[in-house]
Amino acid sequence: MTSGVRYHHHPTPVGDLLLTWSGGALTGLHFPTSEGDQGESPEGTPDPAPFDAVRRQLDEYFTGDRRRFTLPLAPRGTAFQMKVWAALREIPYGRAVSYGEVARRIGSPRAVRGVGGANGRNPIAIVIPCHRVIAADGSLGGYGGGVHRKRFLLGLEGWAPLDAPISGGPALR
Repeated sequence: MTSGVRYHHHPTPVGDLLLTWSGGALTGLHFPTSEGDQGESPEGTPDPAPFDAVRRQLDEYFTGDRRRFTLPLAPRGTAFQMKVWAALREIPYGRAVSYGEVARRIGSPRAVRGVGGANGRNPIAIVIPCHRVIAADGSLGGYGGGVHRKRFLLGLEGWAPLDAPISGGPALR
């Protein structure tokens, strides 16, 4: 395979996701911008070949057979964003934490808004589970893919706001 960006649209229960791949890793997973829209195609080559494992793991996730993704990832962002995105990957399936908790876990307890900003700029939604971050009062807050998709993803994972308090997983190293 030649170098460069490859992309593919993959149908899922939350819409056709735009997947991007470069340098041997997943670089993007984006929601359609509106119902029936596949989103803009990036610069690059349409090519489903590099996405075999991505498609399989997404399909397993949506059928409830996968709880953690094991894909090579290459998100691009600032050092702070990378720290937040690493913390998001430590939130267990079916659990949710507050933005403040993520800030504490990365050692920046006053950076709650920064965590929110990094969450909103997450280039690899679902796989880097930004949907598992909620407001301190237990409400869902916002979501780049739409709150209806966030509610769907959390419901798929079995999280229910009235049944499960805000909680976290193991402490981050």
